[in-house]
Amino acid sequence: MNPQLQILVALQDMEGMIKEVETQGEQLEEMGFKNAGIDDLKNARAQLAEQVDPRHMSWYRRLTEKFGHAVVPVVGNLCTGCFANIPAQFVSKTNASKVQKCESCGRILYWP
Repeated sequence: MNPQLQILVALQDMEGMIKEVETQGEQLEEMGFKNAGIDDLKNARAQLAEQVDPRHMSWYRRLTEKFGHAVVPVVGNLCTGCFANIPAQFVSKTNASKVQKCESCGRILYWP
């Protein structure tokens, strides 16, 4: 997987965890989960964001605002964001090192 793509996937996961703690923090603490590491998580998110190519980061931010999830897996040749069929040439070895987007919805794609 492309290193930029790996960082974007990790960034999206971290942002999801931060959002969950910020919106449901009290409920999580009542269930026994501690929120002590939220500042460390935000710092790690900022460090990851600095490693992303500015062009990809801009694209990622726009998609996140529009859809909530900017980076989605391809399962069974379908974009899991919009369920459009992904053409076979996207899976070729020549495209394996590229950050690719869905032709239908524009989300960033990765193959798990």
